[in-house]
Amino acid sequence: MGDALRFRDDTAHEEPAVTLDAFLGQTNATAVRLESDEDARKLIPQLGQLALIEVAFPKFRDGRGYSAARILREAGYTGELRAAGDVLVDQIPYMRRCGFDSFAPEADIDTDALERALSRYEHVYQKAADGRSPVWALRHG
Repeated sequence: MGDALRFRDDTAHEEPAVTLDAFLGQTNATAVRLESDEDARKLIPQLGQLALIEVAFPKFRDGRGYSAARILREAGYTGELRAAGDVLVDQIPYMRRCGFDSFAPEADIDTDALERALSRYEHVYQKAADGRSPVWALRHG
């Protein structure tokens, strides 16, 4: 994964992510992998010890990972949140809005296409985990 697919200023977390079951059964892991059918809320009591949460996207059309990201960010998680698997370039802007800040796609991502996708829309229409102000709030204060 290149630096272009990581939107954080800190050092990338290198520890391999353990499964959710393994994480819940131990106390020393700092990275966990959440499969698309697992409940992100199970991690909330231990968010402070996690430096990386990797969320699996087994198929590009499986959107459960978006909800997991939003749940984790709204619960106060500030560590690295990585989308891994069948991640497509046109999904990354929406994943960023939900709180993902790093990506490990199965296929190569064209960085020029990614830059175009990320800069396509100047304004957004709803609040999200990325903290951008919706256009209506900019207009009406």
